[in-house]
Amino acid sequence: MTEVQEIEINLLLEALYQMYGYDFRGYVRASLTRRILNRIKGERVPTITALLEKVLHVPGTLERLLNDLSIRMTEMYRDPSFFAAFRTEVVPLLRELPEIRIWHAGCATGEEVYSMAILIREEGLAEKTKIYATDMNEKALSAAQKGAFPLKKMQQYTKNYLKAGGTKAFSEYYTTDHQCAYFKPLLDDNLIFAQHNLVTDGSFNEFHVILCRNVMIYFANSLQQQVHRLFYDSLAAGGFLGLGSKESILFLPKGVDYEEFNPHERIYRKMPNLAV
Repeated sequence: MTEVQEIEINLLLEALYQMYGYDFRGYVRASLTRRILNRIKGERVPTITALLEKVLHVPGTLERLLNDLSIRMTEMYRDPSFFAAFRTEVVPLLRELPEIRIWHAGCATGEEVYSMAILIREEGLAEKTKIYATDMNEKALSAAQKGAFPLKKMQQYTKNYLKAGGTKAFSEYYTTDHQCAYFKPLLDDNLIFAQHNLVTDGSFNEFHVILCRNVMIYFANSLQQQVHRLFYDSLAAGGFLGLGSKESILFLPKGVDYEEFNPHERIYRKMPNLAV
């Protein structure tokens, strides 16, 4: 990247924040740059400055850029061993609670949200559980609310489900047409979808579980620290934090306030508050 391009990217990111409230300034720059350069090709413009002009003046450009910059990589029961560990190790402790609140932060198109809703139902906790699914991207949230996923992916998702300890025929949870699998409305009883930006928005409830998997690998260290403060403030004492396979909290300041509940699966438990 040239010095001019670096300046252009800084201006683009500042404009996104000043004009629209989307703050990507704390994201890892290499990944962000690749996504911006791809959008330049998609828009058929010669420079980042030209892209900025379209974002500011041409309807639809902002939405396309946000779709590129948002983290959309996900699948049902992604990393099945994580969900298996959650089922066998975390769920028994959740049973003791009178109500359970779970927050999927950065839920993208919702595959892991429906995975958790199925797991909670199979474990008999659906009646007392609410799952809050949030993302900054309205288009992704809209797709998540529909609960419709490509039929061609169901074979892989079924394998993931079984590896994660699923107890039924996975096909019981959805209907199909020639293109998509539609997950049954009964799962929606536990789900609340809402727009929330981890970078700019604050805490909105107290949760017993927060899942933010494979999102913060795109955040620079200072932004990771900011988001982890948000999670810490949003977790009940003794609550669980689930991260992605390449993420950790141990080298961040808030890491000392967590127990490594299952370090292999990146499941951490917030220590009870110690009153002096």
